[in-house]
Amino acid sequence: MERVDIAVIGSGPAGVSAAITAKLRGKSLLLFGSKELSDKIGKAHKIQNYPGLPDATGQELRGAFQRHLEAMGITVTEARVNAVYAMGDYFAVQTAGETYEATTVVLATGVVQGKALPGEEEYLGRGVSYCATCDAPLYRGKAVAVIGSSPAAEPEAAYMAEVAGSVLYLPLYEGTPDLPDTVQVVREKPAAVVGEATVTALRTDAGEYPVDGVFLLRDAMAPTQLVPGLEGAGGHVAVNAKMQTNLPGCFACGDAVGLPYQYVKAAGEGNVAALSAVEYLAARKRNEKE
Repeated sequence: MERVDIAVIGSGPAGVSAAITAKLRGKSLLLFGSKELSDKIGKAHKIQNYPGLPDATGQELRGAFQRHLEAMGITVTEARVNAVYAMGDYFAVQTAGETYEATTVVLATGVVQGKALPGEEEYLGRGVSYCATCDAPLYRGKAVAVIGSSPAAEPEAAYMAEVAGSVLYLPLYEGTPDLPDTVQVVREKPAAVVGEATVTALRTDAGEYPVDGVFLLRDAMAPTQLVPGLEGAGGHVAVNAKMQTNLPGCFACGDAVGLPYQYVKAAGEGNVAALSAVEYLAARKRNEKE
């Protein structure tokens, strides 16, 4: 697979701004997110502090973003990113169906509300996973629990049923899941991941289920969960004024890096993050020539 210069993860104002700047600077890029860009923007009644668009509605601002991306020839890759791994001289961006490579990464994922399950972070990589299709082979013939925040999790749970010995599915949404009969659907609230050296059970508000693995399939993930080794600060990503994180080549911007949660602030930080990524790429090229 061809390695791109910059992978932008998130299609809100910060991600859109970063992608546009990267394109203007002649860099190859991937923009991960939704073609609808941001539900949060679309629901905004009126935005009064975005320069040049007085009293714009959220839908009007989103439409302007979409037209700008289209004019620049930037497409949105609609694949949920499950993990981003620093591989030394590049980053591996892992989705359910494919792994992409990028020399730099800009995290514009927004802010994720809600806390991690007790035990989730402790057992990450030791029975807790965020990608069923990625890690299913590790649980062949074993008992697993899949927690889905939306119907988008159902295909991964169905695939897991083809591999694992048993699959317990906990939907955190209304409606009847479309899953094979071999999947046991339980409408209980997850309470904690339990284990010793590795995961041994999933505890809910109604009981405890012995399992070897717990898969948490959320529509959005906190960047510090998405990127192993990424340094956080008060629930956000720790960055400096150039939007640099503690991982070389990894930048973050927008709501993900802290207050205030403003569209205009996010767009400005997206521009800075992309420019910093461009600067990083140039420095690497100089070092390679020396």
